[in-house]
Amino acid sequence: MKETACLFDLDGVVLNTEHQYSKFWGEICREYLGDWQICLKIKGNTLGFIMDNFFGGIKDKHDEILAKLKSFEEEMSLEYIPGAREFLEELKLKGIKTCIVTSSNAKKMEFVCKKHAEFNELFNFILTEEDFSKSKPDPEPYLLAAEKCGCKPENCLVFEDSFNGLKSGRSAGCKVIGLATTNSRQSIIELADLTADDFTELDFEILQEMVGIPPKIDGLEGFLPPAQDSNPC
Repeated sequence: MKETACLFDLDGVVLNTEHQYSKFWGEICREYLGDWQICLKIKGNTLGFIMDNFFGGIKDKHDEILAKLKSFEEEMSLEYIPGAREFLEELKLKGIKTCIVTSSNAKKMEFVCKKHAEFNELFNFILTEEDFSKSKPDPEPYLLAAEKCGCKPENCLVFEDSFNGLKSGRSAGCKVIGLATTNSRQSIIELADLTADDFTELDFEILQEMVGIPPKIDGLEGFLPPAQDSNPC
């Protein structure tokens, strides 16, 4: 049977947080760099990359900025993107491996998992900034996720919202579904094999068509092998 996996970005894909981050980084960029529009280039990058490449000239302010980020993340809303939880639960029932591939760090994921304990059940693996040597749009994050799931990249579906994330999934050789939760559908259409406003427009049959997932076998659906070693929750 073909090994297939679904690989998910976190912010703006599973959780409806991207617009909150846009506001936060816009204010930080205006305060420390004098131009809020710099935040538009930040999306999809790891925190280390952001601090080194966008705030590298003000290293004496790094601790101050990171403290503000920590306070912000502790108070932010962590609601699901419409249809995301139901979609993930269906994948679990079908026995499809799932993995979060986020540019966020492990500390942020630990906080998220405290509020969403069900992540332990919904995801086989969770990969964070610390797992990668290169940030999106490099293919490394999704190539590593495919390897963790024991799948060939061409048998994986990537769910992304940012330009960098979409490029990462595409360059890794995966099939890419672009969610228009952060950017317009028109702006991401050339970077994705399929676009949708959110998960309410997607179902399991679409996945079967895109990567050739075999029909379910009675008695086997719902089986997910334990894989807690790469899950910080």
